[in-house]
Amino acid sequence: MNQATDERSLAIRAAWMHYQGGMTQAAVAERLGLTSVKAHRLIARALAEGHVKITIQGDIVECVELENELRTRFALDFCMVAPDLEEEGQPYKALGLLGANYLVRQIENGQHHVIGLGHGRTLAAVVQNLPRMNVSQTRFVSLLGDVTPDYSVNPHDVMHSIAAKTGARAHVLPVPYFANSAEDREVLLAQRGVHDILDLANQATLKIAGIGTVGSSATIALSRMLEQRDIKAIQSQGGIGEILGHFFDKHGRVLETALSNRTLSVSLGGLGRDQIVAIAGGRDKQEAIHAVLQSRRLSGLITDEATAKALLTM
Repeated sequence: MNQATDERSLAIRAAWMHYQGGMTQAAVAERLGLTSVKAHRLIARALAEGHVKITIQGDIVECVELENELRTRFALDFCMVAPDLEEEGQPYKALGLLGANYLVRQIENGQHHVIGLGHGRTLAAVVQNLPRMNVSQTRFVSLLGDVTPDYSVNPHDVMHSIAAKTGARAHVLPVPYFANSAEDREVLLAQRGVHDILDLANQATLKIAGIGTVGSSATIALSRMLEQRDIKAIQSQGGIGEILGHFFDKHGRVLETALSNRTLSVSLGGLGRDQIVAIAGGRDKQEAIHAVLQSRRLSGLITDEATAKALLTM
C-alpha cells in the first residue's frame, strides 16, 4: 500500500463519516486528527472520484462500522480498524500501515510536542512504515525501559528507528523494563538522567503502546524481559493482558504483582487521565486486548478487522 492508496482510503473514510454518518466536516476533521481544510479536500476528492453514491463503496465501510461499535462498547475517544490483508499470524503489515498513517497525522497536526512510544514488534512495524519526514516540533520519548535485565539490547526498540526516519529528538530510557529487584529499581530511579527521561515520558500528551499477552510466547518472555517464573506467577493471579508493564485480568482490573515494584515505565494514570492509544491485533492477542479495553484506560485503539469482530462478540 503506497501513499496514494493511503490517501484514497482516508478520503473514503472521511466521506463515509460525512455523508453516511451525518457528521459535519469539522467533526470529521476532529475525529481523524486533520485540519478542516484537509478534511474538506478529502471529502471533495471522494465525491469527484465517484466513491459517493447512495453508500460508500468498498470494504472500508465495514471497518468504519466496526470502529463505531468498538468506540461505543469500550468508551473510546477514537478507533481505527485496518482491513483484512489475509496475513498469516500477527497482522503486522495491516497494523503497521494504519498505525503509521495515524502517527503521521498526529505529527503533522503539531498538537503533541512530546509523544511517548512503547516498544515491541507491532510498534516496530509502525515505525518501519513511516515515511521519511523532517520533524522539528515534536520530540519522542520511550515509555518504558529499553534494555533487558541482563542489559542486552532490546530487539524491538523503536526509538533509534524513529529518530532516523524523522530527524526528531528521541529519548531512550536506558534502564531495564523490569529491574532485578525493588532495591535495584530505586537505585536506577535515583540517577538524574533516568529520572528526567521518566518525567518527560509521564508528561507526554500522547502515549502509543502495544498490548502484550501473558504466556511463554509473549514478546516480554521471548525478548528475555521476564523470566518464565515471573510469567507463571502473573498467570496464577489471573493475568491475561499487559500494557506499559501493567498487567490486567479478564475483568480489566490492574493486578498488583511481584513485578509492580520492579517496573520501570510510565505511570498508568487514572481513568480518562492519560491519552493512551494501543496498537494491537491478531488471534493470539484478542483476549489480552479485551482485558485492557475492559479497564477503560485507553483513549484509542488501532486494530485489525478480524480482531475487531472478535472483540465485539466477547
